[in-house]
Amino acid sequence: MEPDDISLYATTRALDPHDNFTSLCNAATMTHSDGIFLNSNPLHYSFPLLLLQIFLASGVILLMKVLLKPFNQPNVVSQILGGIILGPSLLSRTPWFARSIFPLRGFIVIDMLTSFGFMFYFFLVGLQMDPWMLKKINKKSFALGFFSVALPMLLTFTFSSVLINFANLEPKTSYSLPAVSQAESIIAFPVIAHFLTELKIINSEFGRIALASSMISSIFSFCVITYNVLSHQTLGDNYRMITTISTGIAVVVIIVFVIRPTILWMIRQNPLGEPLKESYTVALLLAILASGFCCQAIGLNAYFGPFVLGIVIPSGPPVGTAMAEKLNHLTSWVFMPLYFVKNGLLLDIFSVNFKKYLTVQFIALIGALGKFLGASLTSFYCHMPKKDAMALGLVMNAQGVLEVVVFKMIKNSRAIDYESFEVMCISMMVVMGVITPLIKFINDPSKRYQVYSRRTVMHSRPNSELRVLACVHDQENVPTIINLLEALNPSKRSPLSIYLLHLLELVGHSNSTVIAHKRTKRPSSQADPSKHIVNAFRYYEKNSHGFVTVFPFTAISYYKTMHDDVCSIALNKRTSLIIVPCYMSKGAMANKKAIRIMNRNVLDRAPCSVAVLVDRGVQITSRPILATWFSYRVAVLFFGGADDREALAIGARMAGHPSINLVVIRFLANGSVVGDNEEDKRFDSEVMNEFKLRMAGNYRVVYVEEVVTDGTGTISVIRSMENKYELILVGRQHDSRSPLILGLEDFAEQTELGTIGEVLASAEFLGNTTILVAQQQSAVHNGNDHNMGIFRDKYIEEADAEDMPIRRINV
Repeated sequence: MEPDDISLYATTRALDPHDNFTSLCNAATMTHSDGIFLNSNPLHYSFPLLLLQIFLASGVILLMKVLLKPFNQPNVVSQILGGIILGPSLLSRTPWFARSIFPLRGFIVIDMLTSFGFMFYFFLVGLQMDPWMLKKINKKSFALGFFSVALPMLLTFTFSSVLINFANLEPKTSYSLPAVSQAESIIAFPVIAHFLTELKIINSEFGRIALASSMISSIFSFCVITYNVLSHQTLGDNYRMITTISTGIAVVVIIVFVIRPTILWMIRQNPLGEPLKESYTVALLLAILASGFCCQAIGLNAYFGPFVLGIVIPSGPPVGTAMAEKLNHLTSWVFMPLYFVKNGLLLDIFSVNFKKYLTVQFIALIGALGKFLGASLTSFYCHMPKKDAMALGLVMNAQGVLEVVVFKMIKNSRAIDYESFEVMCISMMVVMGVITPLIKFINDPSKRYQVYSRRTVMHSRPNSELRVLACVHDQENVPTIINLLEALNPSKRSPLSIYLLHLLELVGHSNSTVIAHKRTKRPSSQADPSKHIVNAFRYYEKNSHGFVTVFPFTAISYYKTMHDDVCSIALNKRTSLIIVPCYMSKGAMANKKAIRIMNRNVLDRAPCSVAVLVDRGVQITSRPILATWFSYRVAVLFFGGADDREALAIGARMAGHPSINLVVIRFLANGSVVGDNEEDKRFDSEVMNEFKLRMAGNYRVVYVEEVVTDGTGTISVIRSMENKYELILVGRQHDSRSPLILGLEDFAEQTELGTIGEVLASAEFLGNTTILVAQQQSAVHNGNDHNMGIFRDKYIEEADAEDMPIRRINV
């Protein structure tokens, strides 16, 4: 608890003058109200008053978040603004509101509850930090992190000295400026990580550079702030400083060498792949409270023990995931709103001396400028692109809850006065409100995966290596995906390079991770969740006669940024096709909605073609079907358009497999090719003619034309395919004005599959049939869609297209 805050709030002019410390004794027993029907005012009792305060705190901050979302404002702006709105700057200037909703007795309860909640918050902050990340930091990241703190500290100290000596400032202001200079120069790694997650760029190469640099900046910042706080707290008493440092080291040693081995023992005792046992979860919650109590008892801050405990706990499942899931929402939307409202109740922006405001705000802006210059100039020197360097300089100015905590620690140590603290909080809101829209403007995510050549199956050389990125969420995906990869007909002249990416949700950690699995006799503990999946693909590689090479990876990130990992690997490995699974069955995956949103993000940003594989959850064998079946029947539905041409190219590649029988069904409206774009229609005809020319003489390939008048006829054709095919391919996007899909618009709610894809995926009569929905790469810088033949192969002799079996059916 913070006695200074309580004393300051007791002097608030809007409060009842009779609501003092003596009156608190009379209200100590008034906790539960009898109800308004018994003339019992619930606002006079602690418990109902606390419920109303939590509702107002969370509700106002949520409302601010919604209102500021169109302006690209981060969460911390809505949190600080919500506290100011409920404080004496606005609503609490009204005496009735301050006396009824936030009386002194209610403020004391809020103060105690936020102190309790902050132990959990600092535990989560520690849980998000990965100390092993220091091993991956190179010289460039070190330089970026160092100068991002050193330059602002140098500038702020210089300008502070000038103002103190020449500006005729008040004594309190002159005394506070050195500490203000230090506080405005710090950078907090968890805040940067959270900010990058809000911007949805934490998984990008830019995000990883910012994270590595901020880790170094945080270490320097921690050293500076710790020295500043200790030097002011001890007031020249060296014995107290030595005692504080010694007890802190003792706590770290006990947690690392006693509590951490106990946690590792819990992990070993917990069944592999199962959630953490309830008894272990309760034990860890008790450990958080016990560590806070012990630290408070020996003279340390109560938050120090939970923070160190969070660092030593292994991230990810089962412990890190379980603890984050239990505490995250409660801390974020109950305790933290109360904390910001408590601070807002003490912030009266109209009571700050204007000259003091300008002075402290000037130093804060100099600190922000120093961070920007320190990061951006160092980035320029390291040959980073100009826009990325500028964006990195802005990202390093991110501030959040930890900075508010640091400001309060410095204030409580008497290094700054309260008015300086108020100005620093206002400055944080101003800086964050400005830099966030600028970063989003400079760092355009739509251009992040832009390429300068076609990366599609259609434009791939027929007798060259085909690179495919296969995404897997669960072991249930493995048989279907391996079966599909085998259908792509890997051969000596056209081998298959598979970049396997096991996607795991990031819980209880701040930085995303991409793990490359190398062949080793000693498996890594990090690879345990992916072990069975990697082994299945290794087994497939082993039995592919050298035609298949597998490069397995595991990506651990949030679902809302998971597409960055997928697109980054596809870009760096120059793949021609990304395969992502889609779940339609009820029992497939718990996070189906999040996965489908991720799929749409991949479709919007992918640097190559994408194929969405509809997993119906019926495969139970670990062996590919093509390894045991004599005939594997594949159908390609061709309505026209770039995506259907890509599906046809995939089908053409499959046609070379000795176990595959391919049927291409071309839909015509009243006997003619549909579409308003004459060039597109011409290219569709050229592609189809080239396909028939290439498949001439292949008795396992059949070409069928279906003549329909509207969407009803299309459904009839699809229904006639019941139990006839193991795999159906179709393009994702089609002309919405085409009569072939007239009346089928209701099926296009889930845009990741398109209209026909949704019809196929929702058709129960298709049973176990696998659906593959293709989207051809569209985002090409200066690319030309029609500059290459799609089936051009110098090794295939020309033949008469009429040798191919053709049927035309009117529906």
